[in-house]
Amino acid sequence: MIPTIAIICNYVLRDDRIGGMDYFFWAFDQAFKTKGLALDWYFPNNSAHPNYKSLHIIPALEQTLEQHFLDHTKRQQLSYSHIMTHFVGLCTPFYKAVKQLHSTAVVIGVDHNPRPLEGYTIQKRVKKRLQGIIYGQHIDQFVGVSNYTCHELVKDFGSSLKPKIKTIYNGIKVNSIRERGERSPQSAPRFLVVSHLRQSKGIQDLIKAVAQLPPEVKVKISIDIYGEGPQELFLKYLTSKHDLTKQIVFKGSSDSIHRLYADYDYMIQPTHMECFSLSILESLAANVPVITTPVGGNTEVIIDDENGWLFKAKDIDALTKLLASVLRGELFITSLTRPLIERRFALEKMTEDYIELINMK
Repeated sequence: MIPTIAIICNYVLRDDRIGGMDYFFWAFDQAFKTKGLALDWYFPNNSAHPNYKSLHIIPALEQTLEQHFLDHTKRQQLSYSHIMTHFVGLCTPFYKAVKQLHSTAVVIGVDHNPRPLEGYTIQKRVKKRLQGIIYGQHIDQFVGVSNYTCHELVKDFGSSLKPKIKTIYNGIKVNSIRERGERSPQSAPRFLVVSHLRQSKGIQDLIKAVAQLPPEVKVKISIDIYGEGPQELFLKYLTSKHDLTKQIVFKGSSDSIHRLYADYDYMIQPTHMECFSLSILESLAANVPVITTPVGGNTEVIIDDENGWLFKAKDIDALTKLLASVLRGELFITSLTRPLIERRFALEKMTEDYIELINMK
């Protein structure tokens, strides 16, 4: 029997912003079709982007994505060999309903979700543990996009799920990313940030850290921030308040960021919570080392003083000290960071791992 696969993905498609996950969806679809596998994609909306035209998308539009999938497959009497979810909450009543409609399907839940730095409240921890007991049985395979994520799945939903959990790292389209040329460690470094502008990404910590720099190095720093989000106006206000508008420039969202990394020397990601960062992978693929925090899966990629530096999340003083050392030339990285990404985190490997998972299941 040829596997027929449903992908339920709670990811809003945007024609004006193409990121790492979009490249994955396209590669995933193409690779599976090459193997003779049929795919139906359930997204919240459709897309006019040319690369999405080859995907068979069944958009939710007026319904929640989960209810749309249940109603549509029941109405059309669809049958799937595998049902995979991305960006959909795990261990919920939805999965029980899926199994009731598609009893022979292998249900695979992929966890992309970061956890709060301070952890969940007691009430939420208890709720998740109960959800794991009640609804975890309806998911045949859990996939974490980092080892950190797999550990958190067990922590959230219980050790009984451990035999059903597997790591498949997110991957990126390495060949699409322009490489940085060699630079002298004596030259003034340029920094970039690639991030959604929300509080948990810690950009406010970066602004405060730059404000604390000694005057002689503060004038040297240049940071371009790429991204958009609910905190944008506040972050711009904070930048202005600390008189840093010459040092920190907000560039907005860009769908050509894969070509821009190479114009910089270091990427800064002061995040408070992370699952597995595509922007870190992209930066390293451009031979641009990363300054970030040891949260989520970051430590599975960043090796301190080899392809970047780590500082404690929310530790503004530590970030100030680190930036000052880099700006003074006391710390620098000249080694190539791309080979690690080519070996372990290429999009092709990610896709092959999912194909192997489907074949095994």
